[in-house]
Amino acid sequence: MTPVSKRALVLGLGESGEAAARLLRAEGAAVMAADGVDTPALREKAGRLSAEGIEVALGANPLPCGAFDLAVVSPGLPPASPWLQEVKRRGIPAISELELGWSRRSCRVVAVTGSNGKSTAVKWLAEALQQAGLRAMPAGNYGAAICRVVREQPGLDWLVLEVSSFQLETVDAFRPEVGVLLNILPNHLDRHGSMESYAALKARLFARTLPSDTCLVPAARRDEVRALSGGAGRWLAFGAGPESDYRWREGRVWRGGAACADLRGTRFDNDVLGPAAAAVVAAAEACGADAACAERAARDFQPLPHRMQKVAEGWGVWFVDDSKATNVAAMVAALRMAGRPVRLVAGGLAKETDFRPAREVLREFARGVYLVGHAAEAMRRAWSDAVPCVLCGTVDEAVRRAAKEAAAGETVLLSPACTSYDQYKNYGERGEHFARCARAVAEGA
Repeated sequence: MTPVSKRALVLGLGESGEAAARLLRAEGAAVMAADGVDTPALREKAGRLSAEGIEVALGANPLPCGAFDLAVVSPGLPPASPWLQEVKRRGIPAISELELGWSRRSCRVVAVTGSNGKSTAVKWLAEALQQAGLRAMPAGNYGAAICRVVREQPGLDWLVLEVSSFQLETVDAFRPEVGVLLNILPNHLDRHGSMESYAALKARLFARTLPSDTCLVPAARRDEVRALSGGAGRWLAFGAGPESDYRWREGRVWRGGAACADLRGTRFDNDVLGPAAAAVVAAAEACGADAACAERAARDFQPLPHRMQKVAEGWGVWFVDDSKATNVAAMVAALRMAGRPVRLVAGGLAKETDFRPAREVLREFARGVYLVGHAAEAMRRAWSDAVPCVLCGTVDEAVRRAAKEAAAGETVLLSPACTSYDQYKNYGERGEHFARCARAVAEGA
């Protein structure tokens, strides 16, 4: 367990920083919470925290002075951040909010990481454990901040965590009893630099595992991830091939030679989500729930917003919001899942520089691409000889052009392969804007 701090510095006042500050203050620590920006919303938050005895510094540049014995790091701060460099120079031990919350847990932990599909897997897995009568709560990147959950709900059986590569940069002792790595696909390379560095970060999920722990990884990555992590857990593989311990095949999950979960007719009954379904069923069993609980949870599952969410329909054309698809691999998966010819709205602020891997899938599934934001020209250059590409600039114009050219039986799909930060505050705002545009066009038709 991370020792109880006497004077702690919390870097970043997002949800995780706020939760960490409150947890440390509840333990009796003197807490300084710092953020590099100063906004009306942060001032309001600072007022609430100050009333609880937490000192707050907004627009803090340089790092606040003081004799701190612990720094809790926001996942938004990259390792090269001047703040983190200064923390290192001062010799202040630094951990993530993930590790702080984990160290205060009173229950077991199942943690899910990967490039795509984490939130859906965490929601489904938590609901599967609840179907089994277990007290399970999602937290982390999906759900409430970990420090908040462990402080407010101490009686859980399982904490189901969504864990990002950003959080794994600053873990040391973190160890889930069940760890799941869904996939490793190009993502966040603007921060991590290379696929090798990114894969090594994902493998850190398993670095502290013991022989009693379960490590679930894609069959094709098992040897690589085991070697990168050095973890001593029980390694199980999932996927669509015969080498998988949990195998997706023809709408069902198989364990050994027997089907253990029938997911035909559910949202997960396709070759894109099927391997992840095998991982969730395996994780549920590792947590002590019957596979039938995962099956029931799948049949009751309500999709998360901005993930292949149908938001409008007109003249036989569907409008689907997949704004959460912020990398090329997620966009490719969306095209394959669409089930209809696609008019694709893509673009924004890219996390990657190579868009060419999507060319063949676009050629097969897309009738046109309508490009917006900062990455539009780079995407046009990469894709224009595979599919017609139109530079639209904004989502409004892209929806209008795509809808004008779409025929009955086609889908206008927002699956941007980019973040939203060049034009929106987050992917949710972008998805909501797309939905409003789509409804206006569909109703006007």
